[in-house]
Amino acid sequence: MINERVLSAKAFEQAQKVIPGGVNSPVRALKSVGTTPLFVKEAKGAYFTDIDDNKFIDFCMSWGVFILGHNNERVSQAAIEAVGRGSSYGIPTLAETTLAEKVREAIPSMERLRFVNSGTEATMSAIRVARGFTGRDILVKFEGNYHGHADHLLVAAGSGVANISNASSAGVPQDFVKHTVVLPYNDTAALRKYFDENGQKVAALIVEPVACNMGVVVPTEEFIKATREVTEQNGAILIFDEVITGFRLSRGGAQQRFGIKPDMTTVGKIAGGGFPAAAFGGRADIMKCLAPDGPVYQAGTLSGNPVAMAAGIETLTQLSQPGFYEDLEKKSNDFIEKLEKIIAGKNITLNHCGSMFTLFFRSSEEDCSVKNFQDTKRSDQERFARYFRNMLSCGIYVSPSQFEGNFISACHTPEILDYVLKSIAESI
Repeated sequence: MINERVLSAKAFEQAQKVIPGGVNSPVRALKSVGTTPLFVKEAKGAYFTDIDDNKFIDFCMSWGVFILGHNNERVSQAAIEAVGRGSSYGIPTLAETTLAEKVREAIPSMERLRFVNSGTEATMSAIRVARGFTGRDILVKFEGNYHGHADHLLVAAGSGVANISNASSAGVPQDFVKHTVVLPYNDTAALRKYFDENGQKVAALIVEPVACNMGVVVPTEEFIKATREVTEQNGAILIFDEVITGFRLSRGGAQQRFGIKPDMTTVGKIAGGGFPAAAFGGRADIMKCLAPDGPVYQAGTLSGNPVAMAAGIETLTQLSQPGFYEDLEKKSNDFIEKLEKIIAGKNITLNHCGSMFTLFFRSSEEDCSVKNFQDTKRSDQERFARYFRNMLSCGIYVSPSQFEGNFISACHTPEILDYVLKSIAESI
């Protein structure tokens, strides 16, 4: 039985007096799903508890961070021990090198890498390096791919920006995005045509190898291979934004899953073990452009924070255990197979890849395939909102936007997943 969220409502009212919108990231406000935020008290495994003492099964998992589940004992202990030694120095530590080596071991294309504090920092830094290395200005991205909130990336972006009517955010001068070219995701012909005509001017192509910020949208084999082919042919840098897919779709991320080696990669979320940490890296010759070795400047006082490094080291150590990804994949596939039967004939499209999935709700029996941003935008957001609220009443917190993915963790047991399936059947 779910208690009325009285304390969360009061907390939200108080928060709005000091924090714009009452939240520190827009989608947390839950406006698009017609309710008010839950304020969390604690989390463990596959569950979190709000301040009204409601316990929820979590399918958002801090937007994909907790592949091991919330508050993993060994990760938490590693962080606690790191805090005991000091939370920040602004001076190098051995932990930074240790985690960098673990990241490179898992993702060999990241021959050299640098840590930052967020996915936004990682992508904006990677793009700056790519422009510095090539001496070119044009950045190519895809509709519905969200690469953080840097000015030049807020064009036809997914995630929370998907509900903003403007092509970009207010406050972003047109001059800041004039070198950003947006192409349709999964449209190989459009990609090849643009590069045939303009490829020699392109500094970098950045792509979510599996789109996660317009809901989960899987690339066609032809499309994802073409991103590598056109960049190689034109001397442009291919950047895989694996902030979500890195260490999620396999130990080596989407690039291992698809067998494609990008020039640069960004990772985050899982890599920090629940603490603010991300990284960008790639070919050694490209990364040599970074100061102090080269002319491209990037810095951060808390980059390589020892607490985040300790949590990341322990997380990646656990993920390297034999059978981890095989077990997660099997559990996820079993869940997806059962879910497909539940939604059959319900005007719902299920997109999934590994342990990530999205249900796209439709209002009619139109073609329900979802292959790009325009397809996702045809979803029935009010129907999704009713589904979200129904699931909440069952004690299940799914990602609170039609344009986001859901995540299965090592802590989602078969019993939990069976209850979730039963609740989905009731909710739709």
